[in-house]
Amino acid sequence: MARPDKAAAVAELTDKFRSSNAAVLTEYRGLTVAQLKTLRRSLGENATYAVVKNTLTKIAANEAGISTLDDLFAGPSAVAFVTGDPVEAAKGLRDFAKDNPALVIKGGVLDGKAMSADEIKQLADLESREVLLAKLAGALKGKQSQAASLFQALPTKFVRTAEALRAKKADEQGGAE
Repeated sequence: MARPDKAAAVAELTDKFRSSNAAVLTEYRGLTVAQLKTLRRSLGENATYAVVKNTLTKIAANEAGISTLDDLFAGPSAVAFVTGDPVEAAKGLRDFAKDNPALVIKGGVLDGKAMSADEIKQLADLESREVLLAKLAGALKGKQSQAASLFQALPTKFVRTAEALRAKKADEQGGAE
């Protein structure tokens, strides 16, 4: 790898591995240039899809501290580097693979953790980050209103109990005379 162009390619791929929070390795054998262009669009704004050389990409991944992909570098490979929501990119890959069986998801890495092809498909089945956050916010808001009702009920019950005790005491004093 003494050639400067190869060294530059490895450095660029290493930077992509380090700057992305997920990377998905695929095999694209049999896809046309037009289909690859469609695939790139389906991944969303926060992902790039690049056809790569296995040897150079393996070196770059190892330099970035990712050695879990070593066994997957066989055949024509391409990598989807995800800098945004990994669920969106996983959905794009899954949906494209349904329509184009020539695209094979080999595996990937999410936040430094190795993922199998099945785990990436499970990731694609999740709802997007925004939807999950909205559901969490809704659940928290519901719990807050329950807590507010509980806190409001305590003083009300205290006042009722105090009033009942006062009335009982008044009745006892009135009946003792």
